[in-house]
Amino acid sequence: MARAQLVSMTPDELKARTKKFAVDIIQFARIIPRDPINDEIASQLTDAATSTAAHYRAVCRAKSRADFINKLSGAIEEVDESALWLEILTESGTCANSKTNRLWREADELTRIFVRSRETARAKQRAAKHQAANRKESRFTNQQSTTNQQSKISQSKIE
Repeated sequence: MARAQLVSMTPDELKARTKKFAVDIIQFARIIPRDPINDEIASQLTDAATSTAAHYRAVCRAKSRADFINKLSGAIEEVDESALWLEILTESGTCANSKTNRLWREADELTRIFVRSRETARAKQRAAKHQAANRKESRFTNQQSTTNQQSKISQSKIE
């Protein structure tokens, strides 16, 4: 599988992109042949695609790095589900690959962008925890050193 080139996008550009993906999926769902099974798949597909856009908007309002990672995980699940429904429509012979391929590629690219962003956020989260632990250890070491120095001073005064 070819690796998509990840281009840096602003949050607003990615919001617009996820919304466009949702709108494109809605328009596509209208051309899916109608029957009870396809209607259910079309409904699941549109739910997942619109949830992708909604989840990403929530990501942009995250209150902390942990909240960001959690909300981004929701967006990843939804966009990946969108890709699944597109694959099912193609592999079941319901829709031609020529109709689903562009949408599937966009779902795949969005998935890659979100996963990479989550990996970066997790790495920053680990680094921040590591720095906090180092600061705590450093304070403890400094306190021990100060205590030892005060002990030595007290001992020299006694002698």
